[in-house]
Amino acid sequence: MSPSYPLRAYAAVTAAYWAFMLTDGALRMLVLLQFNALGFSPVQLAWLFLLYEVAGIVTNLYAGFLAARFGLAATLYAGLALQIGALLALTQLDPGWSVAASVIFVMAVQGVSGVAKDLAKMSSKSAVKLLAPEGGLFRWVAVLTGSKNAVKGAGFFLGAVLLAVLGFTPALWMMAVVLTAILIAVALFLPQGLPAKDKGAKFDGWRSKDPRVNRLSLARLFLFGARDVWFVVGVPVYFQMVLSDGTPEGRRWAFFVVGGFMALWIIAYGAVQAFAPRILNGGDTVAKAIRWAGLLVPIPLVLALAAWVAGGPQDWLTLTVILGLLAFGFVFAVNSSVHSYLILAFGQASRITRDVGFYYMSNAAGRLLGTLLSGVSYQIGGLPLCLATAGLMSALAFLATLRLR
Repeated sequence: MSPSYPLRAYAAVTAAYWAFMLTDGALRMLVLLQFNALGFSPVQLAWLFLLYEVAGIVTNLYAGFLAARFGLAATLYAGLALQIGALLALTQLDPGWSVAASVIFVMAVQGVSGVAKDLAKMSSKSAVKLLAPEGGLFRWVAVLTGSKNAVKGAGFFLGAVLLAVLGFTPALWMMAVVLTAILIAVALFLPQGLPAKDKGAKFDGWRSKDPRVNRLSLARLFLFGARDVWFVVGVPVYFQMVLSDGTPEGRRWAFFVVGGFMALWIIAYGAVQAFAPRILNGGDTVAKAIRWAGLLVPIPLVLALAAWVAGGPQDWLTLTVILGLLAFGFVFAVNSSVHSYLILAFGQASRITRDVGFYYMSNAAGRLLGTLLSGVSYQIGGLPLCLATAGLMSALAFLATLRLR
């Protein structure tokens, strides 16, 4: 292998992952804002994303085996192609359909997008384990993960802008065309030499053989549940309610502001992830993972208390929630980056796609749980219950992380 090969392959994999996550973030914001504007309830909005997360669980269960059997390049291409298909399918959504028909159709398409996302993620993260130079794993995975989330954050804002400027269907067509061009370019320029397919690979169970991987996966489940409890439905719906006056102009303004905040949060989160190795500055990584998991717990609980005391939308509450969620994002980003490093450090090169697949299956399960609880908790108890549930999930993530000792 030539000295330039790892860097070229890493650049190609990263470019493909960036392109995918840009459209993934834009698609999520398009769907959320479009159907909230159409009058869907928080629970109905949560249902739109449930199959996306279920598909992620199932995909990650088998993704490691598929990558070993057909090769990492094949699963990466499959993820990009499926996302293009999902975007094109959503262009066929008919405004004249009933609410039930619309929900079922969008759920199904989001399920395809969920399969696509986790094929692309597993392929990219596994490739880093195989390409990173000795001693550079934490830095390489931090750059990939952090830059990916910054790009996804830009996708959130892009989705809101495209919805406000072009409308739902033209925005989908535009993203499908761009992603098709990216797929063709990556297929042409991805260097040969990523692990080839192993015709003898067999599916050998859903759990990892390493207890550290299993414990880290449990912590990951609750960590991402804590984020998505407020991130998927609760806070975006709250902000849109506060900002929109019910007029078309007011709704467009709300699209820009909500999309802008979600984009800022994800971009800042990605930047912190990329700098996590410097923030932690060496030492016992497991001990620091435990410490940072504990720091996350009080933030959503304090915000829940503030929302309960306010009793409803207030200017000071909105500012408090914004600042509090930015603080949550900083601590969450360090936690997430440490997890992304530890799964590759714990995983064996001989079965890295299987360990990473199991780990991200837990990640998807956490997002599924958080998505469901986001709609349910907000509809039952509004912003206070939504944030309190995030605090509970953070506490469970901390307890699971303690077991890494």
